[in-house]
Amino acid sequence: MGNGVREGPVEFQRDVEPVTARIPAEDNQEKKKVLNSLMSGALAGAVAKTAVAPLDRTKIMFQGSSRADLSPQEAYRLIYHTYLNEGFWSLWRGNSATMVRVIPYAAIQFCAHEEYKQILGNYYGFQGKALTPFPRFIAGSLAGTTAAMVTYPLDMVRARMAVTPKEMYSSIVHVFIRISREEGLKTLYRGFTPTILGVIPYAGLSFFTYETLKKVHAEHSGKAQPSPPERLLFGACAGLIGQSASYPLDVVRRRMQTAGVLGHTYGSILLTMREIVREEGLVRGLYKGLSMNWVKGPIAVGISFTTFDLTQILLRKLQHGPGLER
Repeated sequence: MGNGVREGPVEFQRDVEPVTARIPAEDNQEKKKVLNSLMSGALAGAVAKTAVAPLDRTKIMFQGSSRADLSPQEAYRLIYHTYLNEGFWSLWRGNSATMVRVIPYAAIQFCAHEEYKQILGNYYGFQGKALTPFPRFIAGSLAGTTAAMVTYPLDMVRARMAVTPKEMYSSIVHVFIRISREEGLKTLYRGFTPTILGVIPYAGLSFFTYETLKKVHAEHSGKAQPSPPERLLFGACAGLIGQSASYPLDVVRRRMQTAGVLGHTYGSILLTMREIVREEGLVRGLYKGLSMNWVKGPIAVGISFTTFDLTQILLRKLQHGPGLER
């Protein structure tokens, strides 16, 4: 009987110790994974947007106006005119606001995408395997929606700084102060609905296309991972498809965001679309600047996806050794 009492605690300790020791290790791994995704996404967004900032500002200026469509020749003339009148660094005007927005946006979007993939994989029983097409699209859409909801006011500020002279807004903080004082806080979310409606197909199709091309490449090439140039190409295709599908809503969003400083009044998505079509036509209005997007969009998205993947691989190698790749 005495022996039985002594043996009980000993067996209890043996059973419990591995469990209690394993839980913190799993938590630490999950935290590292989330942190890696956040850091990789932030760097991906910053590098991609800085690379195409002059083209981005040019596109926003055309989207916010009633000028003719932005052809490559028109874009070149506008960039050159801006350079002559405002200087070289004016081509990156608003890029500081872009960085303030895009770093948290890209960090949240890429990190959320990894988490949504894991959640949907567990739900559909695909743990550790590539998702099927529909969950793949849903994961991208949810990631984009999550990021847009958190960072939208910063997108509004970026759009205002891109279409106004530097004398009007001296800094990001100044934009927030003037909008809040002169137009009301709700103005910071003007254009939010078309943004979300545009993000769903844009992010969904972008992530879906990129993940699908990587999967098809692995199946047909026999290589576990695509090379950096192949990643750039897959990302470019993803950007081209995603941005083409959501572009009219992007134009509507910019018009609603910049209405207060360009002398227009737009009430709703449908009224804005109707006014744009009535004044400028369907294609020339709702697809204004699309040709520019076909240049900058694939470049930006290709750089973004490639930077994210390669940074993830580098961070995992630094933490676990050279055996792990994404």
